[in-house]
Amino acid sequence: MTTLVVGASGATGKKLVAQLLISKQKVKVIIRSPENLPKSWKSNDQLTIIKASILDISENEMTEHLQDCSAVASCLGHTLSWKGIYGNPRKLVTNAVNLLCNAIENNAPDKPVKFVLMNTSGNSNRDLDEPISFGQKIVIGLLRLLLPPHVDNEKAADYLRIKVGQKNKFIEWVAVRPDGLVNEGKVTEYELYPSPTRSAIFDAGKVSRINVGHFMAELITGNDLWKKWNGKMPVIYSCNAKI
Repeated sequence: MTTLVVGASGATGKKLVAQLLISKQKVKVIIRSPENLPKSWKSNDQLTIIKASILDISENEMTEHLQDCSAVASCLGHTLSWKGIYGNPRKLVTNAVNLLCNAIENNAPDKPVKFVLMNTSGNSNRDLDEPISFGQKIVIGLLRLLLPPHVDNEKAADYLRIKVGQKNKFIEWVAVRPDGLVNEGKVTEYELYPSPTRSAIFDAGKVSRINVGHFMAELITGNDLWKKWNGKMPVIYSCNAKI
């Protein structure tokens, strides 16, 4: 099994790649600047590094990169800087999801490719009737106006929900919604829910990046877990996290 990971140089993406390598999976990563990657990656025969900016890759090139891949994972996100938040590309995640899905469909694989998208608990799953307080609706409306990355996260998940849908012959998907991300050194117990159990705005929980990476890797490598969450947007919290 080979998994293509985009956003692999980010804080959570590195954790996902590490978990896949621990599971003896073959991994391809698309990295714009590989100089700061862990040294162990560069000497690992299970890892292929593709030096490129994701949106500079043509659809034909991406189709070739994905020919031997049974899974794709996106940990893409916007850099927390003025340029990263308000500069281009404003639809980084959405456009990458579009590109990757088109490339998967071009290959017309015999078995559906698993697509795991890291999203956010601040984005509602509009396939479900998720209760949201009036106050949170107001704040989310402001985020849509003021923070392009939030809209990008919403549209990326909506692409999977609506465009790919539940009956695509070539793509199955899960959009993982972590709550407040924190750094921890090892995998700990975590909880999964179909919808948030607390307000992402007014009562956010916490989850470690390594737990998110572990869950995404388990989705990719595990059939039973995949069947449980296929086509859904699970929310993940670390157990006993300090709030």
